[in-house]
Amino acid sequence: MPDLFPRRQGAHGMTETFKDDPKTLVSTEWLAAHLKDADLRIFDASWFLPTVDRDPKAEFDKEHIPGARFFDIDEIADLRSDLPHMVPPVEKFMSRVRAMGVGDGHQIVVYDSSGLFSAARVWWMFRLFGQFNIAVLDGGLPKWKAEGRPLTDAPATIRDRHMMVDVQHHMIKDVTQVARASKLRDHEIIDARAAPRFRGEAVEPRAGLRSGHIPGAKNVPFNSLLNADGTMKPAAELRHVFETAGVDLSKPAITSCGSGVTAAVLCLALERTGKTDHSLYDGSWSEWGMYADLPLATGDA
Repeated sequence: MPDLFPRRQGAHGMTETFKDDPKTLVSTEWLAAHLKDADLRIFDASWFLPTVDRDPKAEFDKEHIPGARFFDIDEIADLRSDLPHMVPPVEKFMSRVRAMGVGDGHQIVVYDSSGLFSAARVWWMFRLFGQFNIAVLDGGLPKWKAEGRPLTDAPATIRDRHMMVDVQHHMIKDVTQVARASKLRDHEIIDARAAPRFRGEAVEPRAGLRSGHIPGAKNVPFNSLLNADGTMKPAAELRHVFETAGVDLSKPAITSCGSGVTAAVLCLALERTGKTDHSLYDGSWSEWGMYADLPLATGDA
């Protein structure tokens, strides 16, 4: 029988009992127990960097968790923007989600095929539009499959469902707001990219972008918040990772990354520690790195 209350290694060798939270993170055990709930809706939000030769929709069509719908991060986006997968207009979000049979009163669980990567972006997006009954599947599809849990290639039965939207404007930041925060240092800007990209030592995967980071930003690579199996570290360890990176958790936080995807992993981690005053820079480095007139820092500073 699987351990319904798994213990996770925490900071300084301590352990914590994992707590399922339908508003942030749930275990594979939780999802298996609720798989046939009438009000449960599941999304596969798998997405890969442009440099990775994988087709998430084709993989979804081949196998997915029973009842799952595919959430296309690149299509449910503002296609009028030159930047990748920017937040869609309210009307488009509502239309696409309703067409997938998701609406008010549903409990949503979102996962991805990397473990814990792009699913957090969809978690954050639903919260941005005022829907908080959504959780990321801890460990995602790899953990689900490793445990021998059911998979299918069958499409979900979909019935249109109404959804109310209440945009949480404080959860998203644009380039002007981030530039102001960088200058005043009244927020902690936290960058989820790998250290070589943050320091400006590696070429960006998207052509035409400068290398480096937003002045004043702190580097917390998103995978430093995860265990080896792709699950998220416990709250005490998450706080330790942020603090070790020099993040002042008493300040409001703005998360950033390459294109606004793994920045949401930072938001999820912050939320798991109990910190709620965080927002996401939607344009992230895809925008900031494009413009030569925006200040740039390199190295660890």
